[in-house]
Amino acid sequence: MLLTSIIIYIAVTLLVGIFTSRFIQSSKDFVLAGRKLPLVLASSALFATWFGSETVLGASSEFVEHGLLGVIEDPFGAALCLLLVGLLIARPLYKLNILTFCDFYRDRYGKRTEILSSLCMVPSYFGWIAAQLVALGIIFHSVAGISIAAGIIIGAIVVVIYTYVGGMWAISITDFIQSIIIIAGLVFLALDLFDEAGGLTEVIARTPEGFFQFFPEPDFDSSIEYFAAWITIGLGSIAQQDIFQRVMASKSANVAVKASYLAAFLYLSIGFIPLFIGLAAMQVYPEVIGEIGDTQLVIPTVVLQHAGIGIQVLFFGALISAIMSTTSGAILAPATILAENLIRPYIKDQSDHNLLRLLRISVVLVAIAATIMANIQTNIYDLVAQSSALSLVSLFVPLMAGLYWKRSTELGALLSIVGGMSVWIYFEIAGSEVPTLLSGLLASIVGMILGNVIMQKKKKRNLQNIYIDE
Repeated sequence: MLLTSIIIYIAVTLLVGIFTSRFIQSSKDFVLAGRKLPLVLASSALFATWFGSETVLGASSEFVEHGLLGVIEDPFGAALCLLLVGLLIARPLYKLNILTFCDFYRDRYGKRTEILSSLCMVPSYFGWIAAQLVALGIIFHSVAGISIAAGIIIGAIVVVIYTYVGGMWAISITDFIQSIIIIAGLVFLALDLFDEAGGLTEVIARTPEGFFQFFPEPDFDSSIEYFAAWITIGLGSIAQQDIFQRVMASKSANVAVKASYLAAFLYLSIGFIPLFIGLAAMQVYPEVIGEIGDTQLVIPTVVLQHAGIGIQVLFFGALISAIMSTTSGAILAPATILAENLIRPYIKDQSDHNLLRLLRISVVLVAIAATIMANIQTNIYDLVAQSSALSLVSLFVPLMAGLYWKRSTELGALLSIVGGMSVWIYFEIAGSEVPTLLSGLLASIVGMILGNVIMQKKKKRNLQNIYIDE
């Protein structure tokens, strides 16, 4: 019954992709849903950007093991990111009418920055996509008994078909449907577990002392780790193509801003439900962790072993739907950059029809790379952190400087990207007592300032030479 229901969920999702393909007449339709999404669809699309495996499986696992301080990155940091998107970038970027984030870097700084930012942004998604594929593998393993590796491959094939056919239209419509289903599934499961545990108050009362501590210990190491957790996704995911696409798909700049705020509220409020589900499950069924040895599997295992068939169908169907939708958007984002910014400029046929074909080919290539990564690293939370850090140390500073610092220059952007990335990679390899993403972010800021100072001095010397010649 459960497996049959899941197959039906997947089939319906694929049918949505096929149905929405009729709306796709151009690359803008495929990537940005024709910029026609109303507030309700735009909000659900932004809310569903990350609300998949990371929140339901990864964050709940971290919450059970490390308490509230263990989930600052998600959902708190993720909600912060959505809020800042509405405050800082939704309106100015919407007015530019561009297809990718890297188009902004090209128009603001130049061709070299476009290429360099593209080379940084595309691989930054592999960890994120891999995390979703790992989650699909875990679910298929839990339900069908196949290996996680086999589940990863099956999930990748399904998502590629769905993304290849439907593009952003399919993602947006299924985001709306799956948002309703996943909220309903989580609420029903939470009520069932809280009833068995004696109520939410009892669940909270049985937690260890300090479990709900929100602020770190007043020492340097704890404070710096805390700050890094807030900005990993909170700032690192602002300069990401999947966020950009979902914002730009709105039908107006006002809708884009409002959708960002509403999505931030939904993410933070709904994001707490799976955390407390994991906590209640561990208290009611403590033997589960001893059986499986992986806290990422606690919720799906408890649902399978102890919930009724109705909750099983609702939970697993909703979770698969959410993860597939998140994965689809995450695959489409780097595929768009690969086709638009890295391949298209170097081919003769510049037509929109050819770009649409390149977009679909790129979807397949990105999915293959992420599938390989998913089979190498299977910790969902770590995979997500790696992808956000890569964006933070290389792309965040040039984006914000380009929007809000009129004197920012191409040299500053190039030094910011190269410097931030180089320092981050060095400390990732050599090791550091300070979070490596903070070192990379600092280097990125220094690179931007240094490049701008150099260019200003060069400009001043040129003006002096002109004055002397005259």
